[in-house]
Amino acid sequence: MTEAKSAPEAESTLPVASRGARRGRPAATIYDIAKLAGVNPSTVSRALSKPGRINVKTEERIHAAAKELNYRLNPMARALPTGRTNSLGLLLADITNPMFFNVVRGAESAASMRGYTLLLAESQESSEREAAAAERLSPSVDGLVLVTSRLSDEEIVELADQRPLVVINRKVHGIPGIVPDIGPGIEQALAHLGALGHTAIGFVSGPVNSWMNRARWAELLERAPALGMTIVEIGPGKPTLAGGAATLARVVASGVTAVLAYNDLMAIGLMRAAQESGLDVPGKLSIIGFDDIFGSDFTSPQLSTVRTPLGAIGDRAVRLMMQLLDEDAGAPHPESEVALVTELVVRGSTGPAAR
Repeated sequence: MTEAKSAPEAESTLPVASRGARRGRPAATIYDIAKLAGVNPSTVSRALSKPGRINVKTEERIHAAAKELNYRLNPMARALPTGRTNSLGLLLADITNPMFFNVVRGAESAASMRGYTLLLAESQESSEREAAAAERLSPSVDGLVLVTSRLSDEEIVELADQRPLVVINRKVHGIPGIVPDIGPGIEQALAHLGALGHTAIGFVSGPVNSWMNRARWAELLERAPALGMTIVEIGPGKPTLAGGAATLARVVASGVTAVLAYNDLMAIGLMRAAQESGLDVPGKLSIIGFDDIFGSDFTSPQLSTVRTPLGAIGDRAVRLMMQLLDEDAGAPHPESEVALVTELVVRGSTGPAAR
């Protein structure tokens, strides 16, 4: 009768690389991969560090060899000779705000396609925390992307002197940025309210240090009077559910019949507070938010909102960063592409003006 193999003999049937890894042998190198795949080490380096730069079949063969040898890329080791970490810092104002979900997804997709990793940090709507987070991230990344930054223009310019920098939802002279065109969405929102008979409009404003908050208010202030509407700013307030709810008394006192809120969270918070106080939405007050975040259609009534192409914004910000890093020089410049345009999404939170 044939005897069962002992444990050591059974282990010997494993691939050589796996046996070596388990026994503490030196980790596989690109030279090992090159030998197994039948290519030059330089080709292996390009395939692993810059996906999409070589023949697809060759790249697949290299990745298969790397997997067989249990090869793991060490970004910090690679950073020593190249000065690159293949990491980007994405700094958010509030990681709990659903507005950022699709921005992060778009940025992550664009980064991973180019072999980059995103490191996330948040400022909790604080310029001091943002500056500290940027300082912590900067030595570990090749570039920084600031999303709805609360820093001053001067602070952003100073950061850009230290690391390649891209800003989202912000314009700073001399700094690359991705900003959607808010004009079409606001124009559609005001036309929609005008068609419903609203002539007294309010803007529930967000953080005083938000560039986008100021930009939206300026656009409304210019367009509303031209349409025969009066408009008043109510705020500033925190860009949260509680921040929106806290504006109810001032909204009612202003006498407006419709409001546009700085973001969807404020709009939803205001809607909830209105309903709890017995104020009918949209019977007595129509409400429009901004951004069309995940969950904006979960409310009752569903929230009308100015949709922002959040995923595309994150994607373009990273691709613009790649150009700054000279990693993707052959790609079309984001500014030459079709504009990122906002648009109104009409749902149940807007209705005819109260008589």
